[in-house]
Amino acid sequence: MSHDKVNFALIGAAGYIAPRHMKAIKETGNNLVAALDPKDSVGIIDSYFPEADFFLESERFDRHLDKLRRKGEQKIDYVSICSPNFLHDAHIRLALRNDAHAICEKPVVLNPWNIDALMEIERETGKLIYNVLQLRLHPSIIALKNQVDNGPKDKVYDIDLSYITSRGRWYFISWKGDISKSGGVATNIGVHFFDMLGWIFGRLQENVVHLSEAEKASGFLRFEKARVRWFLSVDADCVPDKLKAQGKRTYRSLTMDGQEIEFSDGFSDLHTLIYEDILKGGGFSMEETRQSIETVFQIRNTKEVGRTGEYHPFLLKKC
Repeated sequence: MSHDKVNFALIGAAGYIAPRHMKAIKETGNNLVAALDPKDSVGIIDSYFPEADFFLESERFDRHLDKLRRKGEQKIDYVSICSPNFLHDAHIRLALRNDAHAICEKPVVLNPWNIDALMEIERETGKLIYNVLQLRLHPSIIALKNQVDNGPKDKVYDIDLSYITSRGRWYFISWKGDISKSGGVATNIGVHFFDMLGWIFGRLQENVVHLSEAEKASGFLRFEKARVRWFLSVDADCVPDKLKAQGKRTYRSLTMDGQEIEFSDGFSDLHTLIYEDILKGGGFSMEETRQSIETVFQIRNTKEVGRTGEYHPFLLKKC
């Protein structure tokens, strides 16, 4: 890619998702100047940007970005944020305070009112906050949206969403097991699915929670163009028996009017597409993420009603 290199900094370099951001920065022909993480298991940086400066303390990282800005040499243009969910708000502010745009993993914030506060800082600084909503760039999901957009205007589709991504005991010892830090399982593993559903099927009109536990959650969502039964879990016992017998620990299914929508593959390069889109002047704004943040906030703060109404069939499964 022939252009002047754009300078990036990255927060959360030791996290699971950070290598996808490093890869995206590399593949778009740009440069990672500095990285931050309180943990020092960040040898993955050597695979992409061995010359990047690394910091364990956010205060020294912040100071370094400020120095680069003042010197005008290697000033940071974008800060990529891969930190735990509850720190996103603070780290976005750090980016904008240092005259850089922010590219933030989902959920961009945990509470809807934080969106308005951050949009005010966008206006004050002239810098933008982009959310990583990579499912919107998945070819199968784009095809599904086109199908719905070009279908009958008054049709309401029946959707079943099932996602089980098994996690070990470590999960509930980490910040991900603390609902005040992660937002709980529906937020942590479900927010990008809820964003995708709203993007395709319109405004949310009803939100019912049938089950809300640490390891799994389930409910019913009514959008303008869809009625959605959803089930999310990190419990391996919830994987369908046939797949479990094959040693599988993950299950992903999306059906529309009984027909399976295949989107199991094609995830590995989506972060690079996100970066390309942002660098070309696109990207997904704070306002675009609002409905999904409101949805998971409501799920987190709504009392479960049990197996009543239109509940997901997996609620009959003992897991």
